[in-house]
Amino acid sequence: MAIPTHQQAVELIGPDQLRLNPAKSVYPPGPYQVLARVEAVGLCFSDLKLLSQFDKHPRKGEILSGIDRSILSEIPSYCPGSRPTVPGHEISCVIEAVGEKVRRCRPGQRVLVQTDYRWLKTAGSNAAVGYNFEGALQQYVLFDERVYVDPESGESFLIPVKADVSASAVALVEPWACVESSYVTEERRTIRPGGRLLVVADEGGTVRGIRESFGAEPPAQIFILGAERQPSAWAGGVPLRTVQGLHELEDGAYDDIVYFGCRREMIERLNDKLAAGGIVNIVLDSRRIGQPVSIGVGRIHYGMTRWIGTTGPDARESYQAIPATGEIRDGERAVVVGAGGPMGQMHVIRMICSGCRDLSVTATDLDEGRLAALERKVRALLKSHTVRYRSVLTREKPDSETYSYFALMAPIGALAADAVARSRPGTRINVFAGIPAAVRQEIDLDRYIANQCYLFGTSGSRLRDMQIVLDKLLSGRLDTNCSVDAVSGMAGAIDGILAVKNRTLSGKIVVYPSLEKMPLLTLSQVCRLYPDIAEKMPEGIWTKEAERQLLKSAC
Repeated sequence: MAIPTHQQAVELIGPDQLRLNPAKSVYPPGPYQVLARVEAVGLCFSDLKLLSQFDKHPRKGEILSGIDRSILSEIPSYCPGSRPTVPGHEISCVIEAVGEKVRRCRPGQRVLVQTDYRWLKTAGSNAAVGYNFEGALQQYVLFDERVYVDPESGESFLIPVKADVSASAVALVEPWACVESSYVTEERRTIRPGGRLLVVADEGGTVRGIRESFGAEPPAQIFILGAERQPSAWAGGVPLRTVQGLHELEDGAYDDIVYFGCRREMIERLNDKLAAGGIVNIVLDSRRIGQPVSIGVGRIHYGMTRWIGTTGPDARESYQAIPATGEIRDGERAVVVGAGGPMGQMHVIRMICSGCRDLSVTATDLDEGRLAALERKVRALLKSHTVRYRSVLTREKPDSETYSYFALMAPIGALAADAVARSRPGTRINVFAGIPAAVRQEIDLDRYIANQCYLFGTSGSRLRDMQIVLDKLLSGRLDTNCSVDAVSGMAGAIDGILAVKNRTLSGKIVVYPSLEKMPLLTLSQVCRLYPDIAEKMPEGIWTKEAERQLLKSAC
């Protein structure tokens, strides 16, 4: 296929300023670069954060470490700060041309793209395709092998995929991988090896279980406040520093904070001392806090902070109760809150297809149409999976049931508090939606600790998560196309982004950049306009055959 010099592209040129550029340059690949033709790209709610924040988004910033700046200057698709960018990070594409020094790709390969370059740090996050590197809402996209190969593992983030699945199914591996990550990411169950530990005790509090909670290695340093009674007996030889008050301690600096006490004011102040990925462990020793406590629920998703506790006297009990992962279990009574949206649908479908025995899944949403759309998809799945399923339209009737697993799809702190209030012993609360990092919420920590609840969250996905989902797709255990609700060409791409913003569709929107003039169409509209495509969509589900016919019919 001849490579053009210009192409259609959706560009973000400023906050809430999208434009369809009919003649954006196609960059010829340099020696280390790969030019790929975009087959399909999914639209994501995360694109809206970039849309509103633009150069203030932490992933739109300059790359500060992980790569030589001279390399970045050679990459025309690197567009940090206020430079225009192209959104789109759910990508299926085909390699069209490679530079002479490229070793990991060849022309003709179809690839799935992992777009999250975690080793390339910005001031507030990391680099990513669709943010400070141009994304896939264009017909051709440029990658650089010095960027997309992980320097530590040597793994390529352009993953070869067989051609016998649809482009849409490949593109939707990325959002499904974000869902997968929230279930399979391993949780830390000890005091962080080599980390910074803060031990705080109320007057008369007894410190127990610290040394027994060490991981493969002890922490590098222990800070002590009010816990001076024989620290050498429980510190295990770790260097100690005694402080007289919290004012002496840095904010966001401690990987583990173990508090032997029950004072609300102390817990709320300790919240600010916790580092990203840190754990607060509250050891009540038969006491009660007696009132709700304001904690940083936004950092659970974006900062991967964790809260644990025990009603007993030993800190080890809390660490031992941490689940290995966020996976659902046999006998689970699970609820997906906000289940009618694209990501909520994925959680419901994943639960139903999990293979867990004696499983009950409840889907709640405020929108009747979204719930009805989900139910149509679930009906087909329940023919081959023995799961008790029900849906609740919470706009008409609030859900008051208790559950052992909550998956929260709306970025609202009060939903976490409600989940704790309706928890059972051992309840896990998957904070999947990105509650803004600064948000705090009053939580009934007495109930949380008594039930040994566990709030957890993840952001984005890793390469292994994509590989897990890709394996499920290729083996027939998962059809990512069941998420598709609408399709579009370039002419309807901006309308698609607005539909995501306004939540007017229940499932995913897939854009086919080769279809320049095609508007945004729901699958029901596609069926009305193209009866030949409708014949290839059993039970209304998007398929490889439907995609192939669309690319013929809508050219």
